[in-house]
Amino acid sequence: MKASKAILLNDFLSKRMQLSIPIYQRTYSWMERECIQLWNDILRTGRNNSNSGHFIGSVVYIQEKVFQPSQIPVLLVIDGQQRLTTVMLILEALSRRMNSEGPLAGFSADALRQYYLLNPHETGNKVFKLKLTETDEESLFSLIRNVPLPANPSLRIKENFTFFQNRINAMSDPEPLIRGLMKLMIVDIALERDQDNPQLIFESMNSTGRELTPGDLIRNFLLMGLNPQDQERLYKDHWHPMEEAFGQEAYGKLFSEFVRNYLTLRNNGEIPVKKRIYEEFKIYAESTDTETLIADIHKYADYYCAMRLKQEKDRKLGSAFRDLAELKADVAFPLLLKMYHDYREGILEKEDFCKAVRMCESYVFRRAVCRIPTNSLNQTFSSSLRAINKRHYLESLQAYFLNQSSSSYRRFPNDEEFKHYMSNRNLYNFPRRSYWLRCLENHHRTKEFVLPSEYTIEHIMPQNKNLSQEWRDELGPEWQKIQEKYLHTLGNLTLTGYNPEYGDLAFKEKRDMENFGFKKSPLWLNEGLGDTNKWNEDSILKRAERLAERAVNVWARPDLPDDTLKDYKAGSKTSRETLPGDGHSVFVGPALEMFESFRKKVLEIDECVTEKTLEGSIVYTAETDFMEVIPEGNSLVVLLNTRLRELRDPGGPAVITAQEGPLAEPRTKITIEKTEDLPRVVALASQTFERQMEDAENDV
Repeated sequence: MKASKAILLNDFLSKRMQLSIPIYQRTYSWMERECIQLWNDILRTGRNNSNSGHFIGSVVYIQEKVFQPSQIPVLLVIDGQQRLTTVMLILEALSRRMNSEGPLAGFSADALRQYYLLNPHETGNKVFKLKLTETDEESLFSLIRNVPLPANPSLRIKENFTFFQNRINAMSDPEPLIRGLMKLMIVDIALERDQDNPQLIFESMNSTGRELTPGDLIRNFLLMGLNPQDQERLYKDHWHPMEEAFGQEAYGKLFSEFVRNYLTLRNNGEIPVKKRIYEEFKIYAESTDTETLIADIHKYADYYCAMRLKQEKDRKLGSAFRDLAELKADVAFPLLLKMYHDYREGILEKEDFCKAVRMCESYVFRRAVCRIPTNSLNQTFSSSLRAINKRHYLESLQAYFLNQSSSSYRRFPNDEEFKHYMSNRNLYNFPRRSYWLRCLENHHRTKEFVLPSEYTIEHIMPQNKNLSQEWRDELGPEWQKIQEKYLHTLGNLTLTGYNPEYGDLAFKEKRDMENFGFKKSPLWLNEGLGDTNKWNEDSILKRAERLAERAVNVWARPDLPDDTLKDYKAGSKTSRETLPGDGHSVFVGPALEMFESFRKKVLEIDECVTEKTLEGSIVYTAETDFMEVIPEGNSLVVLLNTRLRELRDPGGPAVITAQEGPLAEPRTKITIEKTEDLPRVVALASQTFERQMEDAENDV
């Protein structure tokens, strides 16, 4: 490695060379925020005569071998692409102003181009000083050629160039900009391919630009170590098609989330922590051939894009995917990816696939309406991967969701609970209210779907707290309580295209308005309003009951015979009561008998509690590990992953102490010597589980 300080323009960009961004690098991704920061830094430096230079970071590269003196050196850029590309955009925008006004501060447009943007004596693409990856390359080349951009241009190249061009054209005097550009400094770092590890250096770089996403790091990890021919082939066959399928905006936002779902699926339901996606991927990749792995990622990325980005060609499946996506139920994607693969392989029938997707939608929506905390959803969907019986695919999934404990965070609300909350909670301020209105209105429609975006939500009983006398008379002496209680509930909400005309008019006027009263409405949601004589508490409740009955069918809960559910549940329990490996050998004598009683109670805390055997101990897990049990002679040592002061101790003879665990994690240590201690310890274990479930959403 050779490192030296350099002036960006005169020492570095003025050299005869081509800076080439390898195909494994991310695309140009700077947003306006980063552009503004660099712009302000340049102007501040240019206006300060005492400032001799401004450091903008390092440019790290590997020089390709040059076999003939006439060949132009090609530098493969490992770090610095974002800053180099942005400076090129500024130089091009500045040269265009010089073209129209002539030289500025001693610089001409021709000088800027010949020294810093182009290699004037080269031909073909070698004429450009900077060669970007495929998504960005043609856009940058077109700008420098001053020709129209391609049909599908790089959004960041296009928008950032426009930003700088507008700023430069608005300047009364661009001389501070030119002086600032001339003062930009870098650290020029040249790597030697035989001695330096580009991947390790790339991972350790802390650029001043946008933080690398796990997706960026994974692409580099997979492609950087290959020879150039394999890099080119795998990029063109797999990675670039994935980038195109996601699209420029979605790739940056969603690809890392896709990888997390892919890893959850491939690791049989183990969910990687968001901050460790890249590290977990590297561990997974160790056991897989690179080319096979890239092809597999490509295959599942296509499934993901079909479901998440509305690219599914089958109309019925596409409709189900769009509805689920509108609920933002991203936690379901490990299961969805599994089902889509089995559907494409002919293992899962299309009708059953569609029913399973709709079941997931109903499960998520019912829980949201019933105010059930969401922090168990990740584990619920990831655990479902292990519940699939391919001979009874749909039935096994239905049984898995229905068998979630009716009192747990994982429950699938039954019809009565769902109807109660649908009828009584504030649905006007419910997130994604256009979703539930659309689904209620369009249920059973096969054509001519109603779009809530073309209508507004109408409160039949007005929101105005100062109701007219006519409304007060209609509602009765308790009109204020009725308005406060039912204003935003299901029975009082509908859709209309005439909200301004309705205003705070009395119900009968809204109902009987010529041409657009409720009587004339073509919407299903307004059926029955034309036949209603009075709008009061009783009318609101009756309408809410009718709509809630429809909601039960729209977001249907599967129905399986009790015997079938018991069969599946019994099979699940059998698998849970067999410890992984030779778990029982960890405990002997009285400790074994106590452990068997203890573990039975622990597994009854919640359906999502599982156990795994480590060397010398048993660990209990829900979202993450929450308890470890270790034999100690005839006793059991229980380590709870929480602070002692955060537990409500019911009291008992067991010895309880606080201790610091690995990495200074607070843990509570309990020694169980008698079976009489078990209820107390189970209660503390249950509290630890509850705390973990409350905190899990932030942890993952």
